[in-house]
Amino acid sequence: MSRPLPAFMAGRTVLITADRRSDDLAEAFARRGATIRHAAAMSIVHHSDDERLVADTRALVADPPDLVVVTTGAGLRGWLEAAEGAGLHGSLTDALSSARIFARGPKAKGALVAHGLTPEWVAESETTAEITEHLLALGVDGASVAVQHHGNGSDGLDEALTAAGARVSPLVVYRWGPAPDPAAVTASTRAAAAGEVDAVVFTSAPAVVAWFAAADAAGVTDEIVHRSRAGLLVAAVGPVTAAPLQAKGVAPLVPERSRMGALVRAVLEHYGDG
Repeated sequence: MSRPLPAFMAGRTVLITADRRSDDLAEAFARRGATIRHAAAMSIVHHSDDERLVADTRALVADPPDLVVVTTGAGLRGWLEAAEGAGLHGSLTDALSSARIFARGPKAKGALVAHGLTPEWVAESETTAEITEHLLALGVDGASVAVQHHGNGSDGLDEALTAAGARVSPLVVYRWGPAPDPAAVTASTRAAAAGEVDAVVFTSAPAVVAWFAAADAAGVTDEIVHRSRAGLLVAAVGPVTAAPLQAKGVAPLVPERSRMGALVRAVLEHYGDG
């Protein structure tokens, strides 16, 4: 029988702004005694509901690319699932197999290998910047490049490749949509401004932008920024998510690795676990 975890976050309220994997985050903090408040700042249009992804996949299969960039393991799996649902799985894997494949990090590589696909090169830093630098050094003038994106979009990759002469076909496996409950988001910004929340956790840059847009509309942004310097913990999963917070004048807690588990550990350590 497992021993109960120390509830050292008892009496603290954690606001989770994520849609994707929000239950995992909530459970991790609740197990340490925290009260959870959830207000998803954005919704996700999943691949199974996304007609655009299927249409883009049909176009790719009809005209296979020279190069393929896979940015996330989950994104690749979702893409293949969507293709399977549209009867395109075999055609898509054939098109990918005939291309030179580049992966952003070990998770993307692992997903490729699991589906019988071998990347030519892996960006060990897991950054778009490293992939961009590598492909530009390789030379992409005149090449057709398919880029599998996550909800944040290209992070400048598409633009850099296009400027270098490539024909870029972006494939977004899931897209950001509006908040499922805008009133809850507005209420959460007011709660943070009023000191009713101890920590706000962000897992994507678009969620930061959307949440602060709600704060701006409610007239509470200045108070939130002030509280972030006087006890309110604002945490971001990585530097991309941190950037719009820093632009607002907030200095977020950012884990060394851009992983959900690392984000949880960083918040727990802030409150005394370890």
